[in-house]
Amino acid sequence: MTKYGYARVSSISQDLDIQIEQLKKEGCDIIYSEKFTGMSSDRPEFIKLLEVLKEGDTLTVTKLDRFARSAEDGVSLIQDLLAKGINVHILNMGLVEDTPMGRLILRMMLAFAEFDRDMVVERLAEGKEAARQNPNFREGRKPTYTKKQIDHALGLLDKNYSYTQVVDLTGISKSTLARARRKQRAEGRA
Repeated sequence: MTKYGYARVSSISQDLDIQIEQLKKEGCDIIYSEKFTGMSSDRPEFIKLLEVLKEGDTLTVTKLDRFARSAEDGVSLIQDLLAKGINVHILNMGLVEDTPMGRLILRMMLAFAEFDRDMVVERLAEGKEAARQNPNFREGRKPTYTKKQIDHALGLLDKNYSYTQVVDLTGISKSTLARARRKQRAEGRA
């Protein structure tokens, strides 16, 4: 009877350390972890974990939404595990029991977790829409070079420096310079 832990964060920039520490404190013998969105069904470490679980083992997660993509998915998964004799321990909920009350509590917690996730997505979309109202909003990655740096480089090109020379002097790539030159011409500044 082995106690397994599973830790997951949704993006590469997030840190797994807090979840792993909680699982270690809980006495997990083996911990599987990965960085994948909960909405993705392609979670290789979780799939490996499900394949090694046996009757009498315990699967421990810090929160319900760490392994379930939706309320229905979570209920189905936990029911399958309980049917195989595998214990499910959700640290912020407790041990999930295969009783009518345990199943009711599980469904309620999954619904709240899904609702919370949906609200986060909605707030992000609202924030992005509000940002788009700002005329200076630019979606995507922050530019590597300032407008002043690009204008200086284009000025060098105007003074008959070659693209290679401007690249060497400024560090701005030829493709970035060519794109800025096309934009400049399209705006009628050239």
